[in-house]
Amino acid sequence: MRMPLSAAIGLFMTALFFAAAILAPLIAPYGMAEIVGQVWEPMSRDHWLGTDNIGRDLLTRMIYGGRTTIFVATAATLLSFSLGSFLGFTAAVAGGWVDQVLSRFVDLMMSIPSLIFALVVLSVMPVTLPVLIAVMGLLDATRVFRLSRAVAVDITVMDYVEAARLRGEGRGWIIFREILPNALSPLVAEMGLRFIFMVLFISTLSFLGLGVQPPLADWGAIVKENREGIVYGIPAALVPAVAIAALAISVNLVADWILNRTASLKGGRGD
Repeated sequence: MRMPLSAAIGLFMTALFFAAAILAPLIAPYGMAEIVGQVWEPMSRDHWLGTDNIGRDLLTRMIYGGRTTIFVATAATLLSFSLGSFLGFTAAVAGGWVDQVLSRFVDLMMSIPSLIFALVVLSVMPVTLPVLIAVMGLLDATRVFRLSRAVAVDITVMDYVEAARLRGEGRGWIIFREILPNALSPLVAEMGLRFIFMVLFISTLSFLGLGVQPPLADWGAIVKENREGIVYGIPAALVPAVAIAALAISVNLVADWILNRTASLKGGRGD
């Protein structure tokens, strides 16, 4: 299946963001916290995006901030999908009291707004990257649990799953060999959306002061640092917002293409 232009553009932009995050120390023109000019200097040959609220190169801050944002969002997304999918599939396959206990616990967790829950937890815990990743991943795993359980419930009644049970296959085989391959299509599409949600989540936490802490920076912290410049027409706070929007669109274009491709391949195998 040929990749459409929209997916190619999305894949290129996504790869560009991730490459910049990985190669940040090599491509950043200055040090992350190095003061190289005056406050809020305009764009120039020396400072392509200008400077920030204390005279640091904004392009450098964006590169390093993107590295932190993408790393935290990726790690939290992987944690949420690993935990949420496994528990969701387990609940669907096991059924009975296991399904009831897990589902009611998830309902309880989802009844509390994620942002409020995260703010309460982070206000009493040291705000480090591992803690941020754990809190974000565990909170988002509840959403993944609901999706994966709903998908798995439909798959568990299929003939090939019943045949696997009759052969005496265990739950592990049914989950990883029967359910998971047939649930990839909606999960992959959801993973793209959850990744963008993680980017927005960590940016929101940093803007509120309970996310990434100095000397590290992420896109939300850059918005917070430069928000006062908007009053004077300084665009420094808008640059991270544009980066978040570009990353969101790029990832969603790729996720949509993967969803369509896996769906068509699945349909082709059934013909």
